[in-house]
Amino acid sequence: MAKASWQGTNLPRVGGFNRAVVLDAIRRRGEISRVELAQRTGLTAQTMSNIVRALIEDGLVTENGHAPSTGGKRRVLLKIAPDAYSSVGLHLDPERITGVLLDMAGGVRLRSTRRLPDDASPSAVASALTRTLQQLVRRSGVDEDRVLGVGLAVPGPLDAAHRQVLSPPNLTGWGTVPLADIVAERAGLPVVMDNDATAAAIGERWAGGEHREGSFVYVHWGTGVGIGVVLDDQVHRGVSNNAGEIGHLSSGGGRGCHCGRRGCLEAHCSIRAIVADWRSAGGGDGEAPIAQSYEQLCRLAAGGDALAGKVLRAAATKLGQALASVVSVLDVDSVVLGGPALRHASDLVRTQVSKVLTKHVWAHEVRPVQVAPALIGEDAGAVGAASLVLDRAYSPHLATLLGP
Repeated sequence: MAKASWQGTNLPRVGGFNRAVVLDAIRRRGEISRVELAQRTGLTAQTMSNIVRALIEDGLVTENGHAPSTGGKRRVLLKIAPDAYSSVGLHLDPERITGVLLDMAGGVRLRSTRRLPDDASPSAVASALTRTLQQLVRRSGVDEDRVLGVGLAVPGPLDAAHRQVLSPPNLTGWGTVPLADIVAERAGLPVVMDNDATAAAIGERWAGGEHREGSFVYVHWGTGVGIGVVLDDQVHRGVSNNAGEIGHLSSGGGRGCHCGRRGCLEAHCSIRAIVADWRSAGGGDGEAPIAQSYEQLCRLAAGGDALAGKVLRAAATKLGQALASVVSVLDVDSVVLGGPALRHASDLVRTQVSKVLTKHVWAHEVRPVQVAPALIGEDAGAVGAASLVLDRAYSPHLATLLGP
């Protein structure tokens, strides 16, 4: 995996950026000395020391013992103070709402899940999101003043400028819904919103530390499939904040998709489509709920069942073919697979996707592609949503330097 390290600048006018660079370097390493911190950030020792002092005074960073002796004075180690602040992440999936409360270091302190209301109208869903948020904060015992905000991870498409969800195909009858503003008004907390795959990529970057530096494509495979793109440690959302919607790229054939088009990747790779293929081939119980059938299929495939394995590999092949184009265009060398659809069958899917990428990626000889499991688990959407808040508050962003 290609890695990139942020380099600070000693110009006083960008002190906020330098502060974020230092905090980000501490977070990535887990523990780091001041000497190593100065080396990694490129800041002068005095500038770095001033920033560290301020971070400690603000309660964001704490000293945590000493590094092993190398013959001289032992160096004091710094780490993120996990209890400094918290954030709440809410993932709206067409089947359920998942919520987590995250600490500053990206650790999950609490989680909650509930099915969508039978009346899955925007108002009913917003109420369920708000209740999930309030219950998490109340159960955690965290001071509300220490909750930085709420992140929403939602299915696209989005109108980010107006904080709206735009007729998501899996949420019937929604139309244009200013969901972020509705939840913010009901919760009384700042709310940020992003596409669920992009949010999951941010969560992977935040929690992954040095293991997720540089560039990678995060694949979020749940009810549908989408990707989040991180290039040189910057999340790329596109001009309309809807980058990564590979679920509706053409994968060949004329199979109908829930979006109304034909031949979309999700028509072959969604959980519903995979279960339908399995049943049509003679597997599973045609009367069982989709989620239950899919879990059974994955368990059977992981256990060596020939039919279940064949169906799941066929879907993974379609996914791999789509990812081969993405990897070739973006020139990245790392793909991360995550999301609830991989539960019980992660190894099988990862192996098949890796085989397809090896066969189809352009210039594979000079850019072998690593396919890795996600570090943030099946609650990736919710963890990513909470990470949106932390990332916006504390990560270094080029806009800090390039903006007005």
